[in-house]
Amino acid sequence: MNTFLKALAVCSGALFITAVHAAGDAEGWPSRPLTFVVPFPPGGITDNTSRLLAQKLGDKLGQQVVVDNRPGAGGSIGVEYAVRQPADGYTLIYGTQGTHAANLALYKNVRYDPVKDFTAVHGLAESPLILVINPNKPFKTVPELVAYARQNPGKLNFGSAGAGTATHLTAELFQSTAGVKMTHVPYKGSSPALTDLIAGNLDLAFDYAAVVLPFVQSGKLKALAVTGKSRLSSAPELPTVGELGYPGAESSAWGAMFVSSKTPAPIVKRLADAMAEVIVNPEVLAATEKFGSVPMRGMRGERLDAFVKSEMTRWREVVQNSGARLE
Repeated sequence: MNTFLKALAVCSGALFITAVHAAGDAEGWPSRPLTFVVPFPPGGITDNTSRLLAQKLGDKLGQQVVVDNRPGAGGSIGVEYAVRQPADGYTLIYGTQGTHAANLALYKNVRYDPVKDFTAVHGLAESPLILVINPNKPFKTVPELVAYARQNPGKLNFGSAGAGTATHLTAELFQSTAGVKMTHVPYKGSSPALTDLIAGNLDLAFDYAAVVLPFVQSGKLKALAVTGKSRLSSAPELPTVGELGYPGAESSAWGAMFVSSKTPAPIVKRLADAMAEVIVNPEVLAATEKFGSVPMRGMRGERLDAFVKSEMTRWREVVQNSGARLE
């Protein structure tokens, strides 16, 4: 009995010391600049948004937050690098639908586990895509498009920014939900795909609001629906796919902040509290709306963990059904 009590005392003491150490780490944190690893190239929507977020987060924390772009393998290279850094709260990770869900099915050698290796901090923003067509096509609405595709299996072709991208997998999800079969034509980026769509060489595409709305407004493309759960403030006349009878096709590309799973809980909480304020900062909201995105209010901790797990399952099925594979 005495031996048991001694062992219990030792364990309790160890736990107390660990808790005090973690609290101490959080109390003095941050005492130097933080690094926000963005696993995509400079200059894109993700990069521009992350720099604004980093600036506002730095203002909240009283330390500079430096964006470190580390692109490659759909974002997996940068995320793998970030999660291997010390779990001290000084390395922040920009995770996405790709890095934390689809990439696990797309790439053979993803050397991290989105559940075990990360602690979810806070959601940043989600960006639904818009279904656009060449305005000269014989179908003008989603029901007409679906009817035409069912009568002509494989005849319609859709362009994407590349195999495995959100612009590809969103179309695959729509196909499976609507029960149609179309032909995928991958490009190296959205620009060449939309150029061919405008020229009439493609029938349709799914792409981001910031990319396609200028072409819609000029009459070069016609928008049929948005894939988000709610209508966009930048295009309120566009119905959602759910409104049109295809709630299973609802999806959005999303971004969220993560840290290494061993990061002390008090630091994670302070980061989450700060990000909850940053994503609703007026300047951030204006940029979010400009890009056709929606802030992920309240998406943190266990709720974000559950969301990531559901996304892993969902996009694994979409990738497997589409046959997409990347090296």
